[in-house]
Amino acid sequence: MIDHVSLQVADVARSRAFYEVLLAPLGLHAAYTDGDGVGFANQESAPFWILPAARPEDRELHLAFSAANCEVVRQFHKAALALGAAILHQPQLFPEYGPSYFGCFVRDPDGHNIEALCRAPD
Repeated sequence: MIDHVSLQVADVARSRAFYEVLLAPLGLHAAYTDGDGVGFANQESAPFWILPAARPEDRELHLAFSAANCEVVRQFHKAALALGAAILHQPQLFPEYGPSYFGCFVRDPDGHNIEALCRAPD
């Protein structure tokens, strides 16, 4: 089980502004700072951190965040649209990933593939 993920980004301030909007529907907010890094937390933990890049970006990362239900996935999509993020996949069922896999995929400011998903569609 993963406790937390740290993502290196080109511009922490730009990425913080992006993720503050994108992750709000998932119940995560910017709650901690550690030097130049920012930790996003819910009431229980800080599972997601952004940090300054230690080297040039050379590959795409894929991060998937669990959503409580399909409506939260749709809110994630709306947040991404409001940010002007590229939408890789609209909110929809992906039966190739499982019979009840409902997700939305977007690009963050560094080109990473960020997903919100629910495994029990309403």
